[in-house]
Amino acid sequence: MSPRVPGRVPFGARLAAAMDDLGPLCVGIDPHGPLLADWGLPDDATGVREFGLRVVDALGGRVAAFKPQAAFFERHGSRGLAALEEVLAAAQAAGTLTIVDAKRGDIGSTMAGYADAFLADGSPLAGDAVTLSPYLGFGALSPALDTAAATGRGVFVLCLTSNPEGAAVQHAVGADGRSTAASVAAQAAACNEGAAPLGSVGLVVGATVGGAARSTGTDLEAVNGPLLAPGVGAQGAGEQELTDVFGAARRNVLASSSRGVLAAGPEAVGLLRAAERSVAEVRSALRPR
Repeated sequence: MSPRVPGRVPFGARLAAAMDDLGPLCVGIDPHGPLLADWGLPDDATGVREFGLRVVDALGGRVAAFKPQAAFFERHGSRGLAALEEVLAAAQAAGTLTIVDAKRGDIGSTMAGYADAFLADGSPLAGDAVTLSPYLGFGALSPALDTAAATGRGVFVLCLTSNPEGAAVQHAVGADGRSTAASVAAQAAACNEGAAPLGSVGLVVGATVGGAARSTGTDLEAVNGPLLAPGVGAQGAGEQELTDVFGAARRNVLASSSRGVLAAGPEAVGLLRAAERSVAEVRSALRPR
């Protein structure tokens, strides 16, 4: 990674402070069709815009981070992307960190283009961090890693996901005897070497993957970066599951909840109460033993 620009507080440090202050909860902003209908909103660009802005208005400054899922905005074309830009701007104005869940991954100039879109200063699609896919090779992510370091932003790289198809790639063992997941984690750790209190290169590790980290030899504690954990709440991950998945690394976990909070909408008071319950639950589940 390129050295960061002097004077810019790295994403990892900003996220660590937000987690300490507000709790280790990231609220997903997932305006899919059925949820929009439940909220009485149309399944179009105006609906996803209203949905996202309502979530930010209710929870901005109350949770550590938001994670808008880019796909639910992109499916409405240019107006959907404009809505995503507004949601990101509103979250920034509210002082809440954003992780754009875009899962981008490519090579060369194409990866550089994604880096410019989601991590460069001045881009309206740039949040505080973005999710990335490493399956064209971790090294292919260099343009994004370099841009994130230069702008004080962060990345979350897919490592161990909960979808059943993921294991065929992530658990596979290479010629060096190391699993793909272990290799991804080790390369993320190298990016974070010497960072304190938390590096800015994180991993996505599903909260329901059980003992996958142990069975694949993936050292999550050594990563020294945030571990974004989808699957908390509605998908069933509680204290036992989080302890099983993350072990001693759970102090770096940013638990992500979407349905568990969003189902309590559309009223702001319902969203806030659901978020407060989720914060209390993940604080308890992730506390040091």
